Amino acid sequence: MSQRYRITRAFQENGNSAKTISLEECKQIFSSKADFAYTSVFTVKGSTSMSIEGDFFIWSYDEDTQIPFRHYDGDLYVSGTNKVVIPLVIEIASELEADVQEE
Repeated sequence: MSQRYRITRAFQENGNSAKTISLEECKQIFSSKADFAYTSVFTVKGSTSMSIEGDFFIWSYDEDTQIPFRHYDGDLYVSGTNKVVIPLVIEIASELEADVQEE
């Protein structure tokens, strides 16, 4: 079963007045981080390839590993199958004053 993390403000009652995470906030946070690039189309390559349109912040980890963070409907989503991403998820959630939900 696939595991993913959702970075969200949906659980906050009064703290942050902006309940959703904006694309502009994400662009600002990710632009200050090394090894990240924004793209509006993420392509998964294997025996076949598939392109997905959306707002993606691609983290280049190691030489051949790319982990996409997707901004969708006011939240950020990332796969948790590679455990190296967990500290980064916590760091980004903290910078966005948001919570992390495991799905």
